[in-house]
Amino acid sequence: MALTDDAIARIKDMILTGELSPGDKLPPENELSEKLGLSRSSLREAVKALETIRVLDVRRGDGTYVTSLEPALLKESVAFMVDLSRDSSVLELLAVRRILEASAASLAAQAISPEQLALLHKEIDDVDVDSAENLVEHDLNFHALIAEASGNSYLASLLSGLNSRTVRARVWRALTQEDAVARTLAEHRAIADALANGDAELARALTIVHVSGVEHWLKRSLPGKENRAAR
Repeated sequence: MALTDDAIARIKDMILTGELSPGDKLPPENELSEKLGLSRSSLREAVKALETIRVLDVRRGDGTYVTSLEPALLKESVAFMVDLSRDSSVLELLAVRRILEASAASLAAQAISPEQLALLHKEIDDVDVDSAENLVEHDLNFHALIAEASGNSYLASLLSGLNSRTVRARVWRALTQEDAVARTLAEHRAIADALANGDAELARALTIVHVSGVEHWLKRSLPGKENRAAR
């Protein structure tokens, strides 16, 4: 595995240094393995691994290419890895989500456009909360709009990938916590107001409190190993 890791690192360096750019075709396997001083088997395994995380695109009968490396591809890779994580890690994922959502809100407060603000308020005003699934869909849309408004497409993609793993916990909370609907909407309105006022620190703080609500509820409701049921 060490040789494969070395091969992955070598290809990564070629991309980082600009020797290989998005869309470029890799040299033939024998030429590349000789250039890197690696066995063809190690190189082959490295290419498979990088294909899995969408860094490389292997086209049968044509060759291997560097992908576009766009954030959308990063999202797919993150979602894939998150989906493979253990059930008991949901609290850790929520903690990561809290950090990233807060950063997105802070950035959005400085960059959000009037049109994006209008969409955010419309999302709150038009939400149908007849079911837990509707509330969670609204929550996902609300945070996706903020992530997009942050202006950082990689941050938005990371959050999208993480959110796929925490949906079940959020649905469960909406079903079992008596004031989940009212609390969620009130917190969303407060965050939207902070964004409208361009208050980055307040938007960050309110988002931390908002996302922490699921964490605190989960810790109270599912002690010990029962945390895995949240998925």
